[in-house]
Amino acid sequence: MFIASASGLSLPPPFSLVTLREAGDAFRHAVAIAPEAGAGTLVWARRFDLAEFAVVLEPEEPLRLARRAVYAGANALADTLTAHAPPERAISFDWPDAVRVDGALVGGVRLAWPNGDEDGGDEDKAPDWIVFAAMVRTVVMQAGEPGLRPLLGGLDEQGFEELSPKAIIEDWARYFLREMDGWNEFGFDAARARWLERAAGEAPRILDNGDAGSRSLAAALKHPSWLDPATGVPWI
Repeated sequence: MFIASASGLSLPPPFSLVTLREAGDAFRHAVAIAPEAGAGTLVWARRFDLAEFAVVLEPEEPLRLARRAVYAGANALADTLTAHAPPERAISFDWPDAVRVDGALVGGVRLAWPNGDEDGGDEDKAPDWIVFAAMVRTVVMQAGEPGLRPLLGGLDEQGFEELSPKAIIEDWARYFLREMDGWNEFGFDAARARWLERAAGEAPRILDNGDAGSRSLAAALKHPSWLDPATGVPWI
């Protein structure tokens, strides 16, 4: 069974859709409504050049472990892109949040939690909510030639034919549910192993709390490596 909205975006239960206009910010809106929206609320900013969405989660784990959901969400996004990728186009990750296709940065994932902009917080208590978000550039607009920026790009330049933001989000929702089923059965080890299979370069040592060796996951997630703060979209 799938929930079909008037916009044509179909999501499996337990997701419920909130749609924003093109100028909307899915991540910020999801964070704003998270305390009341409830788990499974998916916010979609309707842009044709970006697949931009954010989903509210209500983890049962303490905050210090709940942030590991970013790995599960990234795995689901990679599975989505892999399903539509041309032959031999590898999907890879930069720790902890960037997504690449054949080495070119196309977007990434991010995470928010209550009081995330402040120091401290109760790391040993389950947060009321967390928000996972993703953004993938589907079409490059107003940029130089790909040869002048080989490490930056969009899906159109990587040979993804007619892959719409709608299709990316719908597929991500299904893959994410499958990813969480695997997590529930096999624990974080399964999600960690799948993420590491796609790590670009030398794979980091992901600890049980999600940190990469001495690098804090919480600290790294506060400043997304793939996001241009001046434009609010992936670097280009």
